[in-house]
Parts: sequence; C-alpha cells; structure tokens
Amino acid sequence: MGETVRPDDMGAELGEKATLLQFSSAFCAPCRTTRRVLGEVSAMVDGVAHVELDAEAHLDLVRRLNIVRTPTVLVLDEAGRVVRRATGAPRKPDVIAALGEAIP
Repeated sequence: MGETVRPDDMGAELGEKATLLQFSSAFCAPCRTTRRVLGEVSAMVDGVAHVELDAEAHLDLVRRLNIVRTPTVLVLDEAGRVVRRATGAPRKPDVIAALGEAIP
C-alpha cells in the first residue's frame, strides 16, 4: 500500500493506535451500515479512531488514494500508513481482524 494519510489530509487527528478512515457519499446506503459498524468497533478498541469523510468534499485525497467507490475503508496504523483497504459494508469480525494488522 505505502500511502500515508496525515491529520491535515483528513481534518481530524489519527487514533493513538489506529484509524478507520471511511470515504462515504451522500446517497450511499451501505455507508450508513459502515458508519455504524466502524463506530461500534472504535468504541470497543482503545486507541482506535473512526473518521468519516465525504468523498466529494475531499477529491484531492480521493484521487491520491485511488478511491473509486463508496464506502471505502482504509485501516491506518498509528503513523497514518495504509495497512488495509476494503470496499463495501464491512463485517465487524473483519474490521477487528484488519486492526490486528495495524496494531503491533
């Protein structure tokens, strides 16, 4: 993956241990499900932040990270490096497993 996302790219702070970065759009039904799942996981796991961005409002970042559909979720480690990427509504066990890759 190799890409790094900085707090000023997102307009939000990175999580202490990891960040779940969600790209959404206004009329995306799976984005609502994704928001709920990621919110639940970030509330369960200490040091994990969930940041949701409107893809249309962050076109430079969307292009740089090659986001082609919503929802797209990037799992970032504590330094903002992309360690995992997924599209579509995630399942909670899959999100927890992906965080295992991001948190040493």
